[in-house]
Amino acid sequence: MTTTAALLAATAAAFTPSPDVVEPSTILDLPPEIPAVDWSHAAKKAMLVNKKISSVELNALAALKIIKHCKDGFPATCSGQLLGIDVVGKLQITNAFPFTAEAAVGGGATGAIDLITSHATAPPPVADSTTSPTVDLSITEAAAKEDVFDGTDYQTQMLCCLRALNFDANSVGWYQSTYMGTYWNQAIIDAQYNYQKNSPHAVMIIYDPSGTSQGNLSLKALRLSDTFMQVYETRKFSTENILEHKLTPGSVFETIPLKISSSHLLNTALLEVSNQSNLSSTTCSAFSFPSFQFASHLSSDAAPLTPNFDNLELSSETYLEKHLERMVESVEEHGQEQWRWQGWQRSFNKEQIRSQHHISQMNADNAAAIAAGNPPIHHEEDLKVPLSSFAKVASNEPSRLETLIISNQLDTYCKQINQFAGPTLTKMFVAKSFQPQK
Repeated sequence: MTTTAALLAATAAAFTPSPDVVEPSTILDLPPEIPAVDWSHAAKKAMLVNKKISSVELNALAALKIIKHCKDGFPATCSGQLLGIDVVGKLQITNAFPFTAEAAVGGGATGAIDLITSHATAPPPVADSTTSPTVDLSITEAAAKEDVFDGTDYQTQMLCCLRALNFDANSVGWYQSTYMGTYWNQAIIDAQYNYQKNSPHAVMIIYDPSGTSQGNLSLKALRLSDTFMQVYETRKFSTENILEHKLTPGSVFETIPLKISSSHLLNTALLEVSNQSNLSSTTCSAFSFPSFQFASHLSSDAAPLTPNFDNLELSSETYLEKHLERMVESVEEHGQEQWRWQGWQRSFNKEQIRSQHHISQMNADNAAAIAAGNPPIHHEEDLKVPLSSFAKVASNEPSRLETLIISNQLDTYCKQINQFAGPTLTKMFVAKSFQPQK
């Protein structure tokens, strides 16, 4: 032991720099120091804006959480937080958690916006490498004693717990449930605008349980377009401003390609489940864990992941009837908006004619005064100013935002009806061909 200690002491002394040693920088001509990179909030935000999101990759577990939350809360509207990371233009959503029941679209979603910047830049908690990560439950226990949870406090605690457990705690958007595609409203647009204002790559996941019940997984990733963000920032949805920015109903939201991904272990497990019907019980018992754990006593016809004939069932007409009813309501609302805008247009034209007639009368008075050898009665500045009533009517133009929203809602209904009616009519003709001819 003495020899080993002496050897370690000698080794440490050999690596200890002597005070007489000259620094290498005094001998070699080293290049100047590299200037520090500006990692301020403005610089990071500019770097994020330069690279647009081209696709969204949704983790299978996060997708199941979203589906379960929306299904359990149906027919009430459900919303929650999306967590993940942006990797070179691809937004990877790895986790999600629901908002509280008290939080609505304008409350829970908007309350989470303040957490984007603070939790994205906050340093992660330091965990002991010798022990498993633990969460301080004192805050959670204190909050559990309260009857009503505040939405912001709840989201803060959730993000802190997830960060302590080494989960992704970066907010990348939010999800919202809808019924028959009725997600076109000003509350959702305002919430998404606030998200993208603070985090340019934030997305909104829309899930429709009614559409999923028809055999198609209704998941959609949306974000507001840059053109709409510019117009919405001014809060001026006048006809002139919309034409200036070339804003159309189809350019309000951008649909981003959405892909559901799963781990290789999960894909392997699903493959074993799908192939278990082709294996005998002896063969299954010969496999080691976990293959034999998937052995089923069901027949091969009822084995998991076996194709069935559910898609051949005739679809219910209720889904189509509800769409037609909502479409009629949207058409009536669109007609009311058009009638309101046309009423303003008539008042605008009337006041414009009055203002032009008033200016023409002043020009005639000036011409008569000059012909009589007198100075002009009205100044040049007065001839350019319209009547106060005309300026008042021009400033009270109805917002065209509601018209854009209703137009997009009608377009969504038409697309869903077309998607539903095509396969339904095909199955009806197939069923008719099997009927005996009379």
